[in-house]
Amino acid sequence: MTTQQLHDQIKIKKSFLCVGLDVDLNKIPQHLLELEDPIFEFNKAIIDATHDLAVAYKPNIAFFEAYGIKGWMSLQKTINYINENHPEVFTIADAKRGDIGNTSSMYAKAFFEDLKFDSVTVAPYMGKDSVEPFLAFENKHTIMLALTSNEGAFDFQTLIVNGTRGEAERSEAKELYKQVLETSKTWKNSENLMYVVGATKAEYFTEVRKIVPDSFLLVPGVGAQGGSLSEVCKYGMNDNVGLLINSSRAIIYASNGTDFADVARAEALKMQQEMEEILKGLNV
Repeated sequence: MTTQQLHDQIKIKKSFLCVGLDVDLNKIPQHLLELEDPIFEFNKAIIDATHDLAVAYKPNIAFFEAYGIKGWMSLQKTINYINENHPEVFTIADAKRGDIGNTSSMYAKAFFEDLKFDSVTVAPYMGKDSVEPFLAFENKHTIMLALTSNEGAFDFQTLIVNGTRGEAERSEAKELYKQVLETSKTWKNSENLMYVVGATKAEYFTEVRKIVPDSFLLVPGVGAQGGSLSEVCKYGMNDNVGLLINSSRAIIYASNGTDFADVARAEALKMQQEMEEILKGLNV
């Protein structure tokens, strides 16, 4: 999927909602456990109930890996179901991969060629040669961790660093996440980059946008983690929206009864309607 196609879906659906599929068998409705593949059946029901309100789905790969081969089979069925029935929806493999070049190439093939996701999340700690293999895939997107929503983000991401390599290249001191953003723009095929910026760090969005004004930002942390949609949009939205707001638990676990899909839709609809009001101000 191209970024233009994603922009088009935002306009059509009047939404920039991403629904996270973090499937925990201890939390899903008990009646689903009687089925052959409860993980897939849960995902299918959520997708069927919300696909007209969401522009993206984000399966969290750890929640599938935890169940071994059965979990991977459920993931395969889930992504196939989305691609076959709702090909207009942007898909994100929330895998947070990132390793030396040949290993990253294999990760990229797994998610882009085999599973056919539109995008995958990556960790940039190992630098350019760990990310560029993902960027080499045409019309695929690499969503790089920049400033995350967890408490531990402050351990490293906001530390002050003294510029780039070598004394001659040193620039003014800045937070590490800014250095990561600036450096990533120099990598080959960097136009295929998107970035993760947590909603609980809303006050940082202005600084992020100074560095990557046109890139899409995947924003976790709205809902159960307490992030504010209005604050994120105030500081993080650009002329083309440029935001994918992820909500997982607040939508998919809004009910654990037999009505779980209907209640999930109601929660997604609340977010979509709030987004529609915001978009009216942009004439989108």
